[in-house]
Amino acid sequence: MTGITAGKWLRLLADNRFRVSPAYWHRAAFITLASLSNSAFAMVEKLRFGRAIRHATIATPPLFILGHWRSGTTLLHDLLAQDDIQFNFPNTYQVVSPYTFLTTEGLLTRMFSWMVPPKRPMDNMALKFTSPQEDEFAPALMSLKSVYFGISFPDSTPDYEKHLTFRDTPSDEVARWKAALLLFCKKLSLNDDRALLLKSPPHTGRIRTLLEIFSDARFVHIHRDPYRVFQSQRHFFDTVCWHTYLQRPDLGAIDEGILQRYQTMYDAYFDDVSLIPKDRLCELRFDQLEADPVGQIGRVYEQLSLPGFAAFQPKLQRYVDTLDGYEKNDFGDLDAATKAIVAQRWRRNFDRWNYPV
Repeated sequence: MTGITAGKWLRLLADNRFRVSPAYWHRAAFITLASLSNSAFAMVEKLRFGRAIRHATIATPPLFILGHWRSGTTLLHDLLAQDDIQFNFPNTYQVVSPYTFLTTEGLLTRMFSWMVPPKRPMDNMALKFTSPQEDEFAPALMSLKSVYFGISFPDSTPDYEKHLTFRDTPSDEVARWKAALLLFCKKLSLNDDRALLLKSPPHTGRIRTLLEIFSDARFVHIHRDPYRVFQSQRHFFDTVCWHTYLQRPDLGAIDEGILQRYQTMYDAYFDDVSLIPKDRLCELRFDQLEADPVGQIGRVYEQLSLPGFAAFQPKLQRYVDTLDGYEKNDFGDLDAATKAIVAQRWRRNFDRWNYPV
């Protein structure tokens, strides 16, 4: 939240009754200070680029990467992002500074590059300001509508869970989020007609909403062994989330939250995936992508009728070669009782994608 503006930060605090646990007061103080400079830079950016942004067009249909957290969406995003002839993607700095990146990115990424850890807290994926990053953070900060705020403010988790799919969400709130995403995409597309490559796990449950914004969008969905997803998501909450809490979490509620969000996300996905024309959707398995990255990306290009794979393939292969030796997290086996719960709650996904129970 270090990219939030002061007005939005005060609104977010008010929505949560200014309840910040004492252990995290230092974090709230830092966000408050950052929000003041963000507001100043946001005013400058609006004066400099406001007219151009309003008139910006998104000439090429975006490609959305879908999939539950810890299902391989980041690997898929990184592989496709190597095609910088065809794709334009938001990076880490841009998604956390959506109001100011046109003005501040060049300077602040040089000044504060030392603050970015070389690897993500939950795995060994490389992290830089310039890394491809999920777009969820940008419309979240601009609209205050995101399931992620339920992590920072766990006391209000039920209020934010509805933003995972936008079902049963007031129309004005959905409209605010849609406008924020479109505005962010217009900023990314200033003087750039490449297709936007957008990745956000919550988008998996928002197909209907995304098609209302981009009716001609393309989609790639990646899935993974549900047992592995559950274990990795547990690890995520025990690593990354400790950097984002502003209220003390209920650790006993984490497993149920993981189970329920997965079901909610895929209830919406399976209900709405038929809205996507067959030639605009490609389904991948993580284990197949991991075993044959170049071949699977080639399949994405073929199935979605994306041009230029033959020219892109050598560059993609060189990038894949740099991933040799990558060490995945090793969680061991789930205990029998937890496996039984996961198998029962997520049985539809096991069956649909032919993963062994």
